[in-house]
Amino acid sequence: MSYALRRLEFFAITLWAALTMNFILPRLMPGNPAEAMLVRFRGRASVQAVQEMEAAFGLHPHTSIFQQYLDYLANTAHGDLGTSLSFFPTPVSKVIMLALPWTIGLVGSATVIAFVLGTLIGMLAAWRRGGIFDALLPPTFIVLSAFPYFWIGLICLLIFSFVLRWFPLGFGYDVTDQINLSWSFAGEVLAHGFLPALTIVITSIGGWILTMRNTMITTLAEDYVKMARAKGLSPLRIMLNYAGRNAILPNLTGFAMSLGFVISGAIAVEIVFNYPGLGLMLLTAVDNEDFALMQGLFLLITVAVLVAILIADVITALFDPRTRENG
Repeated sequence: MSYALRRLEFFAITLWAALTMNFILPRLMPGNPAEAMLVRFRGRASVQAVQEMEAAFGLHPHTSIFQQYLDYLANTAHGDLGTSLSFFPTPVSKVIMLALPWTIGLVGSATVIAFVLGTLIGMLAAWRRGGIFDALLPPTFIVLSAFPYFWIGLICLLIFSFVLRWFPLGFGYDVTDQINLSWSFAGEVLAHGFLPALTIVITSIGGWILTMRNTMITTLAEDYVKMARAKGLSPLRIMLNYAGRNAILPNLTGFAMSLGFVISGAIAVEIVFNYPGLGLMLLTAVDNEDFALMQGLFLLITVAVLVAILIADVITALFDPRTRENG
C-alpha cells in the first residue's frame, strides 16, 4: 500500500508541474492567438473585436496572471482546453477527439505488433544463439531500425504504391467516402494504414529484439534454468515458462512506457503518408501558432506518459517484489 501511495504522490506532483509548465510556456511567447488570427487573415479589427476574440480564446489581459492560472487549472479539470485557432471556432477537446482514434489505431497497433514480434524473435535468437536465425534476423532488423522513419516510409510508398500499386498513396481513407461503420470502410482503413504501420514496425522492432535477446541470454545462465534442463523438461517449456517469463520483464516495462508515447503519434510517418493523426495535427498547430491546440496536445501526451509510467511501475512491482521493498 505504501508503495502505491508513493507512486500516486509522484504522479500527482509531476502532473501539477506539467500543467504549470504548459500554462507558463505559451505565455512567454510574443503575441497571443487573437493577434495570430488577425495576422493570418490580414484583417483590421476594432479594439472591441480584438477583445471579443481574446475572450473567445480564453485570454483575459486585465486579469492577474495568478487568477488566469487558477482559471486554467479549473477549466482543464472540467475538460475545457480552449478554442482552436486552426479549426476555429471548434473547441480543442473536440478537435483532439477527431484525430485520437486514428493515432491510437495506427501507432498503438503497430507498437503492439512490433513488441510481440520483437520479443519472440529475440527469445528465439537467444535460444538458438550462434545459429543461422541468430546471425541473420536480429542484425537485419537492428540495422533497419537505424534508418529514419520518413526514409522507410518513402521507400514503402515508392515500391508498394507507385510501382506495384498494391496500396493507396496516403491519408486514412478515401477522401471521396464518408466515415461509416461498415466492413467495406474498415477494409479501406486497413489498406490505407498498412504502409504507415509497416514503417513503424520496421523501424521499432530492432530495439525489442536486442533487449529481449540480451536479457534472455543472461537468464539462460541462471541456476533455475539449468535445474529445469537437468529435470528433463521439454525445451519449449524451459524457453517459455522459465527463461522467457523472467527475461520479458524489462521488455514489459518498456512496452508500457511505449504505449504512453503512442498518443504523441508518429509525426514523421503521419506527415509522409498524410495520415490524419495527432502527430500531423501537432504540426498543423505549430504552423498556425495555435497555442490552445498545442497546449491540449502537450497535456494529453504528458498525461498518457505519466499513466504509462505508473502502469510500468505496477507491472514491475507485480513481477519483481524487490521493487516494492526498495521503491
